Amino acid sequence: MTEYRLLTIWRIKAPLAKVYEAIQNSLSWPEWWPGAQKVEQTEAGDSNGINNVRNYAWQGEFPYLVEFSMRATRIEKLVAIEGAAEGDLEGIGRWHFSCKGAVSIVRYEWHVHSTLVWMNLIAPIARSMFIHNHMLVMTQGGEGLARLLGSPLLSQENIDLLAESDSPRGQFAGAEER
Repeated sequence: MTEYRLLTIWRIKAPLAKVYEAIQNSLSWPEWWPGAQKVEQTEAGDSNGINNVRNYAWQGEFPYLVEFSMRATRIEKLVAIEGAAEGDLEGIGRWHFSCKGAVSIVRYEWHVHSTLVWMNLIAPIARSMFIHNHMLVMTQGGEGLARLLGSPLLSQENIDLLAESDSPRGQFAGAEER
């Protein structure tokens, strides 16, 4: 199985509570996040949302759909949301929220491995394509969130945490580069 450890950081000039609410309400992601093809809840979890299960279907620019479920394992309002993924990808997804003045900072860590045979077979030559596709989906998410909130996305970083130290670790897209 091929492992992926990816990090995305969005800096958006918006109130942290609004940013958190938009991310926490993943059932509405398909309305503003182009890569989110489908999100549906299959288990409600407890009163805090722990053990709530949602099924996700994602597609980037390449013609394949990735489907998995996420079970919420940690929810700390305005601080963190964490879940365990099962399906085409298995592992952990973690949202971390903070702010610096009027700027909300959202960090998303995606530590997963693929369970799809075809994806694992071609990973030695296509891994960078899969990472590029993830980074594109995350870029669309940051831009969609900014549109939803009517707030500027000040910067975004996409980092492959497994990249060798002497090679580029991802891409940085700041407002000044657009």
